[in-house]
Amino acid sequence: MANESSRLSARDWALAALKAIADGGLAAVAVEPLARTLGVTKGSFYAHYRNRDELIEAALTEWVRSHGEGGLVEFAAIADPARRLRELLTAVVRAVQPLAPSVHLSLLGDRNDPRVGAAVRQVNRARLELLTHTYQELGLPADRAADRARIAYAAILGLLHLAQTDADSPNPAALSEEVAKIFLPA
Repeated sequence: MANESSRLSARDWALAALKAIADGGLAAVAVEPLARTLGVTKGSFYAHYRNRDELIEAALTEWVRSHGEGGLVEFAAIADPARRLRELLTAVVRAVQPLAPSVHLSLLGDRNDPRVGAAVRQVNRARLELLTHTYQELGLPADRAADRARIAYAAILGLLHLAQTDADSPNPAALSEEVAKIFLPA
């Protein structure tokens, strides 16, 4: 059994917890079912975490890292703001899969948990800052850029919600062009 704890990293457990969160919110994060999913015993878990709360903290930290600023680095590096916005919107729309669970949307059900609220605010802030900055670079004044960023972000979250609840969601490739037409300034 010593081998199994070295086989899985703390990050492996955090990623498994994120999948559980996407499927069922914080309530779905339970050590025994995660151990079964990962094909190990609970001992592997305790080699990395003292308790479930530590795992939830690690999962939320991983989500913030991969979906907040850290997940936006490649887009922020695109110098041309129109290209940046188009690639960002296209990537988001193409990532939307019909009936696929979403960590972000699942976390909203647990938004009153202070840890969840803080994580969602961090991810939202990073995404809105990049969108706002991009719209400013495209020539919108600061207040309009912030408004446009919020509307675009709300539409993105809405598309995630529709995809999660509607098996007949349109093909993401078909949506990409429409999203670009709507949210890229003419």
